[in-house]
Amino acid sequence: MFSIGALSRRTGVKVPTIRYYEQIGLLAPLERTEGNQRRYDQEGLERLGFIRHARDLGLPLEMIRQMLTLDAHDTDQHAEIHALASAHLAEVRTRIARLSKLADELERIITHADTGEEAAGCDVLKALGDHSLCAGTH
Repeated sequence: MFSIGALSRRTGVKVPTIRYYEQIGLLAPLERTEGNQRRYDQEGLERLGFIRHARDLGLPLEMIRQMLTLDAHDTDQHAEIHALASAHLAEVRTRIARLSKLADELERIITHADTGEEAAGCDVLKALGDHSLCAGTH
């Protein structure tokens, strides 16, 4: 059995976050001691490890909730698990493409800014203040 502190140390998840996961129903203590301390078993440790890793991969809590309701040993549910993971991958790729466009635009602004004329002001600030100076949509 693990205390909430031991669970936190083993998974790297902060105690307030563990309490939050309990509050929203992603994790439940197995039992409480007479002193009302939470106790978790190996399954709770593994579940929190799953949640932590899924969060590290950027999965939203609602998707994690859906995955936790599915049975990895049920072959009928494999397709649903894969569909959830594939949907998240598509979202990650969309965000990467958007971030790449943003990086390109920022690089363009910085590279073409500041001709050295102090009286003209800072071209980076001008570009950030006037979206019409951007090369395209982002």
